[in-house]
Amino acid sequence: MLARAKRVILHRCLSYAADVDELRACALLARAPGLTAERLRAAVAQLGQLEFVAEGGRVCERAGLEAHTAAFLRAAPSSTIDADLRWLAKSGAQLIPCTSPRYPELLARTEGAPAVLYVLGEPSVLASPQLSMVGARAASAAGRATARELATELVRAGLTITSGLALGIDAASHEGALAGGGMTVAVCAHGLDTLYPRQHRALAQRIRERGALVSEFPPGTPPRREMFPQRNRIISALSLGTLVVEAATWSGSLITARCAGEQGREVFAVPGSIRNPLARGCHQLIREGATLVESAADVLAELKTYKQNQQFTLDVLTVAGTAEPPPSLDKDYEMLLDALDFEPVSIDTLVERTGLSSGSIASMLLILELGGRVAPHPGGRYGRLS
Repeated sequence: MLARAKRVILHRCLSYAADVDELRACALLARAPGLTAERLRAAVAQLGQLEFVAEGGRVCERAGLEAHTAAFLRAAPSSTIDADLRWLAKSGAQLIPCTSPRYPELLARTEGAPAVLYVLGEPSVLASPQLSMVGARAASAAGRATARELATELVRAGLTITSGLALGIDAASHEGALAGGGMTVAVCAHGLDTLYPRQHRALAQRIRERGALVSEFPPGTPPRREMFPQRNRIISALSLGTLVVEAATWSGSLITARCAGEQGREVFAVPGSIRNPLARGCHQLIREGATLVESAADVLAELKTYKQNQQFTLDVLTVAGTAEPPPSLDKDYEMLLDALDFEPVSIDTLVERTGLSSGSIASMLLILELGGRVAPHPGGRYGRLS
């Protein structure tokens, strides 16, 4: 009996040691320059396990690792890896190497995918069907409302919304997913020990509780301009498609959309006013072949993964079609809404269009804003919400 107990204790100790060795190897490989998922999988196939790859040396170069990658693995300071392991233990973050069954399948099939991912939250969400939603940081009120509404409908249909935690459309998309009771993933362009932008600290915590924060960058990595395009390729690679809501002609959102196209994913875009500079990027994508989106049903109809599941699509159409209509308005309010249209205008313009006094218009706009019919814009202008 005593001998059996000793064997059980020894087995547990050996298992713990193996887990610690693998975790340390992952932490080291996550910092290795030039190491992609393809190269790491090839090296593991030759050498047998992650720990052998992490040892570096000539054998790793023969296994397909580049010389500078192997040199880093040989000379990496143990103090840095020790600090990473302490942060992992303290934060609850997890490391997912590309050799793990928890590594997201779509990302694994993408050229240049990261060898290791850092995840705060629930890693299993990365295996769910995802749609990425991106757009302008300086988005209009109407654009943010559109993103929230679409995200809410799409998560209720079973999709996970993936975005970049940025201001504007990204934040609205995450918020819409959470409001719809669904899951959302935020891919960060920095180490997960920091947060950018800082005003999204509370939002990031909610995402961690109902999804995951993801990064390929090790702790201590600050956000830098060149890292955002790297982040964008992961956003698109995790997803079945990318939906752009408001984007200028030259923007990071278009980079994400183009990454999606190159990765063989669907690309969607919401059109806008020809007078809105933030609609030009979306119009450009539509001219290049992106699917024009007016509702969640437009997205679902194009996602090949869901085409065979007719009930799935019908559920979404039912939800969208049975929403309660807005309450009716009296004649002056209807006239004011017609004068507003969907392009932001000033109160003076509304006076000219309606013949109503500026005081009456100001009070009516307040009522319409509280009712979710209009939204204020910079410069004292107002625009309709759909």
